[in-house]
Amino acid sequence: MDLIDFGAATRALAAVVADIRDDQLADPTPCPDYSVADLLDHVAGLTLAFTLSAHKEPLPDGGQPSVDGVQLPPAWREDIPAALDRLAAAWSEPSAYDGLTMAGPIEMPAEMVALVALDEVVVHGWDLARATGQPYAPDETAVLASLGFASGFEPPPEAGTGPFGPPVPVPADAPALDRLAGATGRDPGWAPRPAT
Repeated sequence: MDLIDFGAATRALAAVVADIRDDQLADPTPCPDYSVADLLDHVAGLTLAFTLSAHKEPLPDGGQPSVDGVQLPPAWREDIPAALDRLAAAWSEPSAYDGLTMAGPIEMPAEMVALVALDEVVVHGWDLARATGQPYAPDETAVLASLGFASGFEPPPEAGTGPFGPPVPVPADAPALDRLAGATGRDPGWAPRPAT
């Protein structure tokens, strides 16, 4: 497998993160049970987890990234983009793609874990951009790679339903980012409800 250039995808997500306002942290996201703060905490955790996966190192606590906005560190606007830079650097090393490594609690071929990580970056960038009303135009190569992965991924039996909800039907001629949203259980037309 060729190395994946994570740089454009991580920079696109970092740009969204940097422009999230404090008054948006409690807002809903396309992930039904997660607020913006919850999703930011999840992004911080998964970024560390997949960086360690590239290095074939376990998570310090052995667990999965949390999804709890209460745990979001005060310097998240600086911390998350810096962690995304480290993620991109980790997966730029050819050795990252060798052998097996962890994707959450599941051991998988490292080249597959790289696609899981890329998908998480691209899709959660979309989630946060939609939730906070920001433009989002990630690298098309990253979107297509994520779409190929999400459309064909079958979770191992021990993973239960896997990382995505049921797919949302999207027309075959829709933009690739809309098809990726649908393949990962999101409505491409999702928007926050207007305040009443």
